[in-house]
Amino acid sequence: MSNLLLIPRFFFSETMIEKRNPLGPQARRAGWIGCNILLSRIPDDGKIAMVSAGVAIPEQRVRADFSRIRQLAEIPPELRGWTLDILNLVRRLRKNQFSLGDLYAFETELKTARPENRNIRPKIRQQLQILRDLGLVEFVEPGKYAVRDSG
Repeated sequence: MSNLLLIPRFFFSETMIEKRNPLGPQARRAGWIGCNILLSRIPDDGKIAMVSAGVAIPEQRVRADFSRIRQLAEIPPELRGWTLDILNLVRRLRKNQFSLGDLYAFETELKTARPENRNIRPKIRQQLQILRDLGLVEFVEPGKYAVRDSG
């Protein structure tokens, strides 16, 4: 085994799961619906390396990485999916500092993923406050944020 990741259960949300087509009528479990876990949609913060390139990561490092994100488990599951979606977008920006405008650029993507929500921009701001409170992003000035180190 050359790589082994720990992905805490609280990093799985409905946007990380892809529903597959039901099995056909001739299948032994006809109608059964499976799913795929879309690992690319899980923020890097939720992918804690335990073994990398065949080398075990020191236990202290694994525990520190887990401790950094453990508070996400305390967010109710119905809200946590949004928090993870916004964290993933922040990480996708690959910037040390970003603005609300940077995240607003993903508004269409979020509307597609979350069609039940008609208030995407307020939801982005709400989730940034949660990420700030968790210490994953920092408030710099109105509309400006800094990314905390993911590792």
